[in-house]
Amino acid sequence: MVEETERPEADAPTETDAPTRRGWVSLYAAAFALLLGAGVAISASSLGSLRSMGLLRLSAGLSIAAIVLAAVAVVLPRRR
Repeated sequence: MVEETERPEADAPTETDAPTRRGWVSLYAAAFALLLGAGVAISASSLGSLRSMGLLRLSAGLSIAAIVLAAVAVVLPRRR
């Protein structure tokens, strides 16, 4: 005979016990787009024999922004 406290359903996790899901795919996609933009900027700069410091700085800035946005995308909890 199974007692009331020994039922497997009693130990099932509830919605409040579940760990919070993290990650925003849309922010991660935006970070990837920034990274692609950085690649385009560095490629355009290399075609000009790296004469354009503006394109190099743009590429560095886009790369840094992509890194920050990707980190934020992973750290922020998702909406339900």
